[in-house]
Amino acid sequence: QVQLVESGGGLVQAGGSLRLSCAASGRPFSLYTMGWFRQAPGKARQFVAAITRSDDKTYYADSVTGRFTISRDNAKNTVYLQMNSLKPEDTAAYYCAARLGLVSTLPSYDYWGQGTQVTVSS
Repeated sequence: QVQLVESGGGLVQAGGSLRLSCAASGRPFSLYTMGWFRQAPGKARQFVAAITRSDDKTYYADSVTGRFTISRDNAKNTVYLQMNSLKPEDTAAYYCAARLGLVSTLPSYDYWGQGTQVTVSS
């Protein structure tokens, strides 16, 4: 069992920055691929970024490449999403997720956090 709790969301103006955190507990954090997804009202859950278990290789959706950075600190059992140059279209509920396996861009992860809302105003 893995429990994930996101924090750091909020309201920000376009062009601003936020850093999301996801604290994990339960089974060893280092066993899991970690990812971030987002979901806007009426839309499907969308892949944002992922980071591998062993070599910290990162993956990003085209829409966020160059603006967002995913990182992990296994000693603190925490994964982060640094979001810069935010746009109104980034507005969504953001979810962290853990997967006991390879990186996937599909919402096929084993554990999910409760979500944290990010709202970007014009």
